[in-house]
Amino acid sequence: MKKSFLLLSALVLLLASEGDANSRNRVRQPGANPAAEDKTPPSYDMKPQALQDLEDMHKKMVSLATAIPAEKYTWRPEAGVRSLSELFLHVTAANYNIPALISGSPQVPAFKADGFETSTTDKAKIIEQLDRSFANAEAAVKSMSNADFAKPEKKLGPDANDGDVIYLVVVHNHEHLGQTIAYARLNGITPPWTEEAQRKARAAKDAAAPKKD
Repeated sequence: MKKSFLLLSALVLLLASEGDANSRNRVRQPGANPAAEDKTPPSYDMKPQALQDLEDMHKKMVSLATAIPAEKYTWRPEAGVRSLSELFLHVTAANYNIPALISGSPQVPAFKADGFETSTTDKAKIIEQLDRSFANAEAAVKSMSNADFAKPEKKLGPDANDGDVIYLVVVHNHEHLGQTIAYARLNGITPPWTEEAQRKARAAKDAAAPKKD
């Protein structure tokens, strides 16, 4: 939770500093015409794109957790680094804790963050909780209107809004999906979606090959 809050704070401060710098640049440029500023509507629609990202990572993370043998769940690359089970539970916790930063967002009553990452190494339980946590994050996005993304969250910073919170959910999952892929490959496990793509490529190659008499 602390790490997620610090990441969000850093993001907000970066956005704020860039905004100040841009303002100063505009002042330093005599003759700049405000009417000539770009009025093109943004091409990125955050709600459907964030939801699409989360749903894709949901599928990939759960499929990868399923492909990793149970005996590998306690594996860690070195001492002091999260094990596979701790990594999956860290992602699970963040999928509850980060959306809860949105004002009025209900926290799951049964979820307790303290000690959660080391609460179990049971593969089936971890996959079940991971799956539910992604569903929670996706539900948070679905419940928001487009206007909600611009709703201020002053407790997180002077320029923070609920869109920043959802952005952090997406970024956090991307970061740890990549980490999980690396963990899996270090243990000789190919991500299921890569195996599927390779299988389709081999099938297409075989189908295109000249037929032998």
